[in-house]
Amino acid sequence: MTDSLLAAGVKAFLVVFGLLTAFAYMTLVERRLLARFQVRLGPNRVGPLGLFQPLADAIKSIFKEDLVVSKADRLVFLLAPIISITFALVGFGLIPFGPKHAFFGWDPWVINLDVGILYLFAVSEMAVYGIFLAGWASNSKYSLLGSLRSSAALISYELSLGMSLLAPALLVGSLNLQDIVAWQENNGWLILPLFPAFALFFISSMAEAARTPFDLPEAEQELVGGYNTEYSSIKWALFQMAEYVHLITASALIPTIFLGGWRMPGFLPDIPFLWMFLKMALFLFVFIWIRATWFRLRYDQLMRFGWGRLLPAALIWFLLSALVVAAGASISVLNWFSLASVLVLLAVLLSGPARQKTAKGGAA
Repeated sequence: MTDSLLAAGVKAFLVVFGLLTAFAYMTLVERRLLARFQVRLGPNRVGPLGLFQPLADAIKSIFKEDLVVSKADRLVFLLAPIISITFALVGFGLIPFGPKHAFFGWDPWVINLDVGILYLFAVSEMAVYGIFLAGWASNSKYSLLGSLRSSAALISYELSLGMSLLAPALLVGSLNLQDIVAWQENNGWLILPLFPAFALFFISSMAEAARTPFDLPEAEQELVGGYNTEYSSIKWALFQMAEYVHLITASALIPTIFLGGWRMPGFLPDIPFLWMFLKMALFLFVFIWIRATWFRLRYDQLMRFGWGRLLPAALIWFLLSALVVAAGASISVLNWFSLASVLVLLAVLLSGPARQKTAKGGAA
């Protein structure tokens, strides 16, 4: 029996409110963590321990002067950030945070779709429209170039992201996120037999959320601010909000698909909500850690990596997983293939510094 329409509406409101609140305080957490990584203080003046800084930022964004370029398409200029934040929010409602009726007698999710992964993939693709329309409507060459560049990058990495999700769907035999969590309870976490798919999904999620090293929309050295150059006030904040919501959704999808969701291995008790939030916090920390320590790729490097490295790797792993599933082989076969892929990856990473030393020695 599913929850009533009223219950679904209440849960949808709580999800939106929770995501917007999480976005506000994620900005504070990220700025404080970046400050720690870079040996500085970060925001600590507004309220105790700087906890009121997100409120101050929100007030500033709302009451700051809202400028619109004189020759901009005003309707599309207004719709672009709304499209971005809307499609960023609608995907989170599918993620299960516990068993049925665990949320005060209600199911701890907003909707349950048998085509959940397909729905998430379709919704994430719609974010491209908000980015492209923002650059086109601004009537600025910098904004247009930024939107074209960001759209091309998103499309290329969405292919790898979608391909990486096909392997879990094939192995479980379902696109439903709750079926994937239940399968992992009986057969173990999918990260073990499908580690390459996990790595591909993780990297593609960073690109989708425009995170370092894929933060080309913020490449101020080249395009001022990318597709949102001409935006200010709350409209600019909506684009930032959409990026952070994508990041939070990715941090919830990764444990749901590959790390057992809200469940833990048998020697630890299953505590609804708690384990899921802890896993999300772990991946959010990793995303921030990467931003603090990695460098931004050039556009040609980003596209070469997406089309020339990530997509072929995703296609090869999907075909390999499909062959194993079609042959009816044991999961242990995928475990061995997964281990072999980890060893190959380590060999490639370790050979990089060796090649650089050889090149320097030859040049000398």
